[in-house]
Amino acid sequence: MTKKEFSFNEAVIEIEDILKNIESGELDVDKLSVEVKRASELIRQCQKKLRSTEDEINSIFKDMS
Repeated sequence: MTKKEFSFNEAVIEIEDILKNIESGELDVDKLSVEVKRASELIRQCQKKLRSTEDEINSIFKDMS
């Protein structure tokens, strides 16, 4: 089984969906905990992707000068 490539845009959409569910106030406590944990993981992955992309861009600019 191959690991699915991380998609920043898909993660942002999922985070937005989780926020909508939380803001609705209709989640039970057990589900709320699961949703917050998932959002936290997605945010960490997005931060990692952003840092990696920033490093790549800086490297490209450095090579150009």
